[in-house]
Amino acid sequence: MTGWSKIARRIRVPMGFALVVLYLYLAQPTWRSLLWGSLGIVPGLLLRARASGHVRKNEALATSGPYAYTRNPLYAGSLLIGAGFAVASRSWGIGLALAAMFVAIYLPVIRDEESFLRDRFPEFEEYARQVPRMLPRLSPSPVNKNDPRGRFCFDLYLKHREYNAAAGAVALILVLIAKMTLLGK
Repeated sequence: MTGWSKIARRIRVPMGFALVVLYLYLAQPTWRSLLWGSLGIVPGLLLRARASGHVRKNEALATSGPYAYTRNPLYAGSLLIGAGFAVASRSWGIGLALAAMFVAIYLPVIRDEESFLRDRFPEFEEYARQVPRMLPRLSPSPVNKNDPRGRFCFDLYLKHREYNAAAGAVALILVLIAKMTLLGK
């Protein structure tokens, strides 16, 4: 793990909270922008939820469900959620800040995680050749010899506490609605 990867891993959650404060200050949502933003937020939350029910961290290489289409469905879901909230905010500054955070924080973390997976799971190399890092394939990867849709495990979803992402998104949407209501948008 490189020096920046270590730092990025440690600061990604606190940076996210700091970005929420900036977001709430800069956001100028309207009902229309919130509706358009939800077209990224809702699918992003669903992707993250589905992915969390397929990953058994440090036990097995996840290749089923969303992992048959992209190696990083959790981050792809986060990217969709972030893009949705950027649209909802009607602020180019927020969109640029989210993009910068993704490049500076999440890409090094993704590379570091892939290095770990490469060391831990010999089958990762073949999987990485077949499945793109971020943008999904249109069809499931042939790497997964079993059912490429896999079996979603609700217990894993609960174990990974992915419901926190949905709760946070709902809370942020409610704050945006309150801001629109108070500002008469």
